[in-house]
Amino acid sequence: MSNLTRREFIKLTSAAAIGFVVAGCGNDGKAAVAPVDYSDKNNWLRQPEVTKDVDTVYIYPTEYIDDSEGAPMFADINEKSMREPAQYTYLMQGTAYEDSTNVFAPFYRQLNMVFASKLTGKDLNDAFGSVPKTDVFAALDYYFKNLNGGRPFILAGHSQGSMMQSFVLAEYMKAHSEYLNRMVAAYVIGYSITEDYLKANPHLKFAEKADDTGVIISWNTEGAANADKKNIVVLPGAISINPLNWKRDETYASAEENLGGYIYNEKDGKLEIVPHAADARINLKRGVVITTTKIVAPVSYTTIFGPDSYHESDYALYYNNIKDNVAKRVAAYKRNAK
Repeated sequence: MSNLTRREFIKLTSAAAIGFVVAGCGNDGKAAVAPVDYSDKNNWLRQPEVTKDVDTVYIYPTEYIDDSEGAPMFADINEKSMREPAQYTYLMQGTAYEDSTNVFAPFYRQLNMVFASKLTGKDLNDAFGSVPKTDVFAALDYYFKNLNGGRPFILAGHSQGSMMQSFVLAEYMKAHSEYLNRMVAAYVIGYSITEDYLKANPHLKFAEKADDTGVIISWNTEGAANADKKNIVVLPGAISINPLNWKRDETYASAEENLGGYIYNEKDGKLEIVPHAADARINLKRGVVITTTKIVAPVSYTTIFGPDSYHESDYALYYNNIKDNVAKRVAAYKRNAK
């Protein structure tokens, strides 16, 4: 078996971009596939001891890429090459929610991104809306019936995980208003929420400030050189909120407002908090967050994300600000619930 990393695969083919763009459009069809058994604790990346009165359901980004001959279209739920990197990604992203919430994270059978590169249009949309969506929805069914206990909750993800959350918000939450009423917020980071998406889903609303609740929080991070370049996660009509000052306008937030990024130190081989990791301002026309950071380099696969994208650092650059914001929104939800 040949299991490529995301970085290796995207360098090989820019066609994978199709998968990121089409999947988030939604799919009303019913998947003819049996879901994973989420009563088996082995099928959860994380199922914590409940010590908080608010939960988070976190969905990890694409980890499964297999270019070997005869490779399956979807990862087996026990696929090691998906499970192991998903656990590391959780450390970089999911832990941002741990101070304020109990974080639940299901494993789910991802579409092999090699197949995604060969599909287009409805076929690709159906693929993402079949096995992966089926598993995520089944995980939520089990979570709400057996694990949630009536607590308010946060939805969170990144990249493909955020695409899955866009399905959840548009379809699952529309069908379960009793759950939506308990949603503190949805952090749909590293994938575009667009004006058209919100118009098509009037039961949803986008955040306007640091402590509103029941809202979607989203951004994609770029440098100025990406201004007119193609970035597969930046869709027409995209909207973002500034992860430092939590404003929707173009008010600049300096790195002094950054409470600390969570950055991989290649010398030490460890993740570490780096103060003032990045500044941020919104480009309203493009709908992205612009940074001038030098703490990390832009992603190297420029044919996919453009020459100046910080897609892999959407969480890392603003990690402590995300943690702080989660605490603020949880506190605001509790105040409003009294």
